[in-house]
Amino acid sequence: MTKSKDKRREKISVASEIDRVEERRSRCQDNIERTELRNRREQLSDRERQDLEDEMAVMQERVQKLDKELDILRGENRRNMMMSVALLALSAVMYYVFLYNDEDLS
Repeated sequence: MTKSKDKRREKISVASEIDRVEERRSRCQDNIERTELRNRREQLSDRERQDLEDEMAVMQERVQKLDKELDILRGENRRNMMMSVALLALSAVMYYVFLYNDEDLS
């Protein structure tokens, strides 16, 4: 990937990246379903049927890759959320310590 694509991707939030990957996965899943329907409904030659099955196999591999990417992104999202909660808790503790420490000094 080029540097500009890496920089652009860094600016995208994890949540929007998850949405983007889920949308791509949904489109692939829809394509698989349409291809399966066509395979069942139409009278196809053996070659056409094999081509459709090959196409479905490729799309299923894409779905599996997108599922793996989603798992990674969701893990990253959980980690980011936990870091946010930890920072919030730390901030609350610091506020509490300084607030009550100042009252003791008065």
